[in-house]
Amino acid sequence: MTDDKSLFSRIDELVAEEHDLRTKHAGGKINDADEHARLRALEVELDQCWDLLRQRRAKREFGENPDTAAARSADTVEGYLN
Repeated sequence: MTDDKSLFSRIDELVAEEHDLRTKHAGGKINDADEHARLRALEVELDQCWDLLRQRRAKREFGENPDTAAARSADTVEGYLN
């Protein structure tokens, strides 16, 4: 079970990793391909976290148990705009 506080904590960790990754890339410590691959993975995980948080908020708003919200697959979350 994931609560809102742990989701926000994970989001903060992912954002910090993204910033660190960009700093390393700017400093020449990692190459373009490695940066792009990891950034893509971070983006997907962030999207999943935000999606789960939105699900929890919606359930709470409509009187349902937010703990019944479940993380959706990367394909599902990334396919919303397609």
